[in-house]
Amino acid sequence: MDALGDLLAPHSELIAKVAGTITTLQFLSGVALMNDIRKKGSSDVYPVGPFLGGVVLTVLSLKLAYIMNDAAMINTNLIGLVINFVFLFGFYYYASSGNRLNIWKQIGYSSVFLLATTAYANFEDPAKIEFRLGMLITGILVWLVGSPLLHLPKIIEKKSTEGMPFPIILAGNLVATSWMLYAISIKNTVMVLQNLLLLVLGGIQLSMFAIYPNKPAAKKPKKESKKEK
Repeated sequence: MDALGDLLAPHSELIAKVAGTITTLQFLSGVALMNDIRKKGSSDVYPVGPFLGGVVLTVLSLKLAYIMNDAAMINTNLIGLVINFVFLFGFYYYASSGNRLNIWKQIGYSSVFLLATTAYANFEDPAKIEFRLGMLITGILVWLVGSPLLHLPKIIEKKSTEGMPFPIILAGNLVATSWMLYAISIKNTVMVLQNLLLLVLGGIQLSMFAIYPNKPAAKKPKKESKKEK
C-alpha cells in the first residue's frame, strides 16, 4: 500500500475533489429508483432504509462538519439532507396505508436516535466526539450498504433482484472506491479499511445483479390434473 500511496500522494487534492463530487452526485442516485417507484405506483417492494438512513447520515455528518468547522462538508451535507428529505417524502407518498404506519415507526426511532446523539455531542469533549461521531457515521454507512444483504435468502429463493436499489448500490461503490484511493494517497490505514469493507459489501450486492434478473421469473402454469376415467 505504501508504494501505491507514494504514487497517488501528489494527486491527493485532485482525488479528494473527485471524491467530493461523486459523493454529491450520489445523493441524486435515488432519482432513478424514485422514477421506478412512480412507474409501479407503489414503494412497498422497496426498503425505506436507504432514504431514511440517508437523512440520518446527513444530519450526523452535518453535526460532525460543524464540530470540524469544515465549510465544504457543511454545504455538501445540507444539499444531501434536502435531497434525502424529498426522496423520503416521495417514498411515503407512494406507500400503501399499511406500510405508512411502519415508515412512521422507523422515522420515530430514527428521530429519538438523532436527538440522543446530538445531545451527547453537545456535551462531550469536542476532541473525543470528533472521533466517536466519525466511527458512528462509518457504522451507519456499513449498515446502509449492507442492509440489502438481509434480503439475500429471499433474492435467491425468487431468483430476482427486484426491490434492490441498483443505482444507490452502484453509486455507493463509486464513492467508496474514490475515498479509498484518497485514503491510500494520504496513507490513512483506518480509512482504507473502512472503505474496503464498504466495497466488499457493495461488490456482493452487485454480483447479485449479474446472477439474477431484476424482474421475477414468470410462474409456470400448473398442469391440469387428468380426469378419472
